[in-house]
Amino acid sequence: MFTGLIETIGTVGSLERSGRGALLRVAVRWPDDEVPAAGDSIAVNGACLTALEPTASGLAADLSPETLERTLLGDLRSGDRVNLERALRLGDRLGGHLVQGHVDARVRLLAVRAEPGARAAGGRGFERWRIELPRARAAEVAEKGSVTVHGVSLTVAALGEGWLEVALIPETLRATVLGQLQPGARLHLETDVLAKYVARCLGSCGQSAMDELFGQPAEAGGHRA
Repeated sequence: MFTGLIETIGTVGSLERSGRGALLRVAVRWPDDEVPAAGDSIAVNGACLTALEPTASGLAADLSPETLERTLLGDLRSGDRVNLERALRLGDRLGGHLVQGHVDARVRLLAVRAEPGARAAGGRGFERWRIELPRARAAEVAEKGSVTVHGVSLTVAALGEGWLEVALIPETLRATVLGQLQPGARLHLETDVLAKYVARCLGSCGQSAMDELFGQPAEAGGHRA
């Protein structure tokens, strides 16, 4: 599990294809002295990977055929920058929301609108992003709920047919790779894990599940105690 709060930005060293898989190497400087151990989970642009050969300056990770099929990691090139987050520990502050590191969809950034507010020197100010929302994931997204975009925990500001909007502050744009992106960019989207289970339950069980949770409907003209 992760929180969607990016710890640092890494730089891709190489992506070496091998059969249907690949080996990704990333140079990284963590914000503290805690170097991940071999086998630890690391979120790379929001995709959970297993750390191999970790050192204080970098790590490697295998990309399975499934990972390459469902994420954009296979498109990475040497020099690309990526969002990185180490796995959540029990007892840590949950500053974002519970993030699995499972990419649900590859989507496009449809539009960026500048909002009034402070602007960091040489950087971008407050922005409103409109992001593609696949129909298959729409039931898992709610206004004021949480989504993860390229590993970043964000709050849904608005919803429409085929899209969602999020509001980004200057610090998020500065401290993550989102600040490099323009309309048309492709993104990883993960919906909220609790919303997934609710949608699955309602889809599988329908009204019977609601009746089980909240009790049988009252008789016409009657009421529940």
